[in-house]
Amino acid sequence: MSSHAVSSSPTYGNWRRPRRPGLGSFGMLGTAGLFGGLVVTLLASLMSLIAAAVVMVPMAFVLIPLVMRTQDGRNAYQLIAVRIGWIRRKSKGATTYVSGPLSQRPGGRFQPPGLLGRMEMYGGRDAYDRDFGVLYHGSRRLYTIVLACEPDGGSLVDPDQVDTWVASWGQWLSRLSHEPGLRGASVIVETAPDSGTRLAHEVLPRLSPDAPAAARAVMEEVVERYPEASSEMHTYITLTYGVPVGQKINHDDMIIDLSTRIPGLLAGLVGAGGGVAYPLSGERIAEVVRVAYDPDVAAEVLSVRSQYGYTGLEWDDAGPAACVENVASYQHDSGVSRTWMLTLAPRGTVRANVLRGLLEASPGTRRKRVALLYRPIDPATSARIVEADRRAAQFMATSGRGLVQARAATEVRAAEQTAQEEATGAGLVEFSMMLTVTVDSDEELADANVAMKNLQGAARLSMRPADRMQAAAFSCTLPVGLLPWELSLIPRDLREAL
Repeated sequence: MSSHAVSSSPTYGNWRRPRRPGLGSFGMLGTAGLFGGLVVTLLASLMSLIAAAVVMVPMAFVLIPLVMRTQDGRNAYQLIAVRIGWIRRKSKGATTYVSGPLSQRPGGRFQPPGLLGRMEMYGGRDAYDRDFGVLYHGSRRLYTIVLACEPDGGSLVDPDQVDTWVASWGQWLSRLSHEPGLRGASVIVETAPDSGTRLAHEVLPRLSPDAPAAARAVMEEVVERYPEASSEMHTYITLTYGVPVGQKINHDDMIIDLSTRIPGLLAGLVGAGGGVAYPLSGERIAEVVRVAYDPDVAAEVLSVRSQYGYTGLEWDDAGPAACVENVASYQHDSGVSRTWMLTLAPRGTVRANVLRGLLEASPGTRRKRVALLYRPIDPATSARIVEADRRAAQFMATSGRGLVQARAATEVRAAEQTAQEEATGAGLVEFSMMLTVTVDSDEELADANVAMKNLQGAARLSMRPADRMQAAAFSCTLPVGLLPWELSLIPRDLREAL
C-alpha cells in the first residue's frame, strides 16, 4: 500500500494599487476645490442666483476634467498635458536626432540622445578590485551603478527551491528600503536571437586539423544551425542613488561609497537565484546601449570582445547616428521600437512562472526588454501608508452593500495582511513594468504588437503603449538607471494630489 503526496506550487500576490486620497474620482486637490467651490457658491447665492451661476459654471469646467479618467487612472488634464508636450517637441524639432561627424554637435561623436545625453560616465573599483561604471545624472544629482547576473532558471527546479528564491528576492527588495540615499532600482531582462558568434569562437578554433571530415562537418553544421533555435538572455540590475539637497557633490567620495556597497548587494542577488553576479564596467554599459540603438552591430561587438577581450567603446560614442520619434514608435539606426507601460498588475494570486512567456525570446523580434521598476519606501513612510490604506479599506467595506461590499471585504483582508507583514519587518515597495520590442521595419511592428498583446494577456497584465513618449520610454528600459518619477516636472506629491 502506498500513498502519493500531492504537491502544489505556491502562489503569490497581495499587491495593491495606491489609493488616491479624496472623494470618489477626485484627488485631494479636486476634493478641496469641490468643497471650496460649494462654499463660495452658497455665499454667492445669498446675493443673487446670477452670482451663484457665475461662480458655479467656471468651477464645473475646472472640476469635470478631474472626474473623467481613463482605465489606468489618468484624468483629462494629464492627457492634454501629454499632447501639448508632444506638439511642443514636434514644433521645435526635438523628435529628430542626428549625431556623428555630419551633425552640428561639437566633436562629431555619437553621443546618446535625449535624457542619456546629459549623463556622464565615471569608473571605479570595488572591494574585489573589479571595475564598475557609474553614470552621473547631473541635472538630478543622481548616481547609477549597473549589476549583471546570470539567473539559474526555473527548469527542473523543485517548487520549494523556487519559493526560497522568491522569499530571498523579497528580502533583497526589503533591504533596499534601508539603503541610504537610494531613489529607485530596476531589473531589465533583455532577450535576442543568438547570433552564434560566441559558439563559433569557442568551437571552430578547437577543431583538430586531423579530425575526420564527417566529424568536422557535424561540428560546423552545429555551429551554423544552433543560433536558429536558441536565444541569448541578459539580466541587469540598476541602482540609482541621490545626493541630499544642500550637500556638495564629490564624485570621488560617492564612487568610494558605492564601491563598498556592491559586494553586499551582489551576495543578496546570488542568494535569490541570480547565479553569477558582477558589476558592469563603463565599457560594458556603453556596449549595451550601443547594441540597443543599433541591433545590427550585436554580432560585431561580441566578435571583437571575444577576440580581443575588450571593445574600447566609450559612453560618448554609444548613441545612434540618427533617430526619429513618432507617435506610436521610435526609429533608431537599424531598428524600430515600441514601448508599453503597465497599467494594472494581475488581480488575485499568480504563480512563479507568470512572466515566463513575456521574458522569453519572441520569434520575429530583434530585441526585447522587460524592465521592472522598483521604488523602495522608507520604514516610517511605509507604516503611515499601510495604516492609511487599512482605514480607507475598512471605511469602504462598511459604506456599501451587495457586490461592492464583498469586493471591499477582499480589500480589507489584503490591507490587513499588508499591515501585519509591514509590522513584522517587511518592506513596502512601489513597482511598475515597461516592455520594449525592437523589430526591423514598421511592417513587422504590427505583427509584434499583436504578439505582445497575446503575451500580456497570458501574463494577466494590462499595459498601454507609451504613445507620444516613445523616446523617453525606450530610454527607461535601458540599464542606465532612468527613473520615470525622478524625471517628471511636476512634483510627486502634487501628482498624487491630482
